[in-house]
Amino acid sequence: MEEQRAERKLAAILAADVAGYSRLMSQDEEGTLRRFNAHLRELVEPCVAEHRGRIVKRTGAGFLVDFASAVEAVRCAIAVQAGMTDRNHGLPADQRIEFRIGINLGDVIIAGDDIFGDGVNLAARLEGLAEPGTIYLTRAVRDSVRRKLDVVLEDLGERAVKNIAEPVRTFEVLPAEAPGIRGRLTGILARVASRRVLRAAAAVASCQ
Repeated sequence: MEEQRAERKLAAILAADVAGYSRLMSQDEEGTLRRFNAHLRELVEPCVAEHRGRIVKRTGAGFLVDFASAVEAVRCAIAVQAGMTDRNHGLPADQRIEFRIGINLGDVIIAGDDIFGDGVNLAARLEGLAEPGTIYLTRAVRDSVRRKLDVVLEDLGERAVKNIAEPVRTFEVLPAEAPGIRGRLTGILARVASRRVLRAAAAVASCQ
């Protein structure tokens, strides 16, 4: 009897996680959980629905979303990060919830309502590399969305990713100014410039 072949599809996978979740929980378990659930209910879920995605599952301090379109996945991620910036405005640092987001476009295995495979794993690994409040993309996503969205795609070079044999070319999404996210680009560019200064300083120190 021929073995049944696994059902597969090409999907844009968005993996998100709360930066510093353990620290936030250690300071205020009930408050952190309440704020996290409110962000999901009031911001993330409506945004995912608007961009025709599907929340596959909650992953502890984060969530996994399946999109048929890489463009819609990136649009959703930008809206979520901009929304979180607004929602965190004025809050003390120990109460701010910031998401790290990774997006990959790849082949996934479908198992009921869940999805598995390297396409999912790479999105999750990329999310782990991302800094709080940022969106990281694989080259496949970059190639799919460039010239289709009003964004800057910052090339971060090859990144070593845990349990992935080859380094992954990584890109960061820097949204251009638009209604509802004004001021976001300035902050992101400042952070990128700061990282470049730190990397340059480290390189100089290593040569001394």
